[in-house]
Amino acid sequence: MTTLPTVTALYRYPVKSLRGHALDAATIGARGIDGDRRWMIVDADGRFLTRREMPDMAVFDVRIEGDALVFDHPLVGTHRAPCPTETALRIDARIWNDSVSVRMADAETNDYLSRALGRPVRVVFQGNEGVRPVSPKHAVPGDHVSLSDGYPLLIVTRASLDALNAALVVPVPIARFRPNLVVDGGDAWGEDRWRRIRIGAVTFRTPKLCSRCVIVTQQPLTGERLEGNEPLTTLRRLGRMAKSGVVFGQNAIPENDGVIVPGDRVEVLEAGESVLG
Repeated sequence: MTTLPTVTALYRYPVKSLRGHALDAATIGARGIDGDRRWMIVDADGRFLTRREMPDMAVFDVRIEGDALVFDHPLVGTHRAPCPTETALRIDARIWNDSVSVRMADAETNDYLSRALGRPVRVVFQGNEGVRPVSPKHAVPGDHVSLSDGYPLLIVTRASLDALNAALVVPVPIARFRPNLVVDGGDAWGEDRWRRIRIGAVTFRTPKLCSRCVIVTQQPLTGERLEGNEPLTTLRRLGRMAKSGVVFGQNAIPENDGVIVPGDRVEVLEAGESVLG
């Protein structure tokens, strides 16, 4: 008998494309998990930078300490970056086709990241004034997101990962997919049909499966690619394709605030036809 889906792990990624860490509890707001992807590295023009073009970003460790962010890099050491205040210089940063108002980090933080990455970069922070709407194709007025690629949260199920790994020569860890919530139980690919779910006291709309890019082919702690184009090639072979490309995992938009902890059950409130094809 299939077990009921249950949240078994929670992850937060303070800086877009850098490492994340497990949480004992996740405070959920309109943008997703509190503190998730509110910082970002940008180039001189304010365009976002990720592991797609800079795989060595994977070697950074980063953690939130009070109102600051602590970076750790194996070559340039540790740096504490204070959160930019409301009086900090603001610029409009670009993420895909979106523009969002962000606060600039201090010069020392920019210098540290530039030395670590071997090119001039800047670090920015999205304050509460930096409103970035979710794509209207898959949202309602008032939905907004942090500096993630497009949606407040990403949910990955262990059953679907097991199905993928059964088809791979070399299995991949769940960290490849950078989930916010990991769900155990249920059927493989069952998340395809989710349209609205409840986890603990928080309800979510689940409008679109997550399109995957080259980052899932990289080792999560080093950025290296050891298995060629896997798991993208196998996902294509398994038919995990939508109009947006290869998909794995379900995006989610919170409908209310709340706290989620491991052990919370996932209740499917509304289901629909699979969006694949």
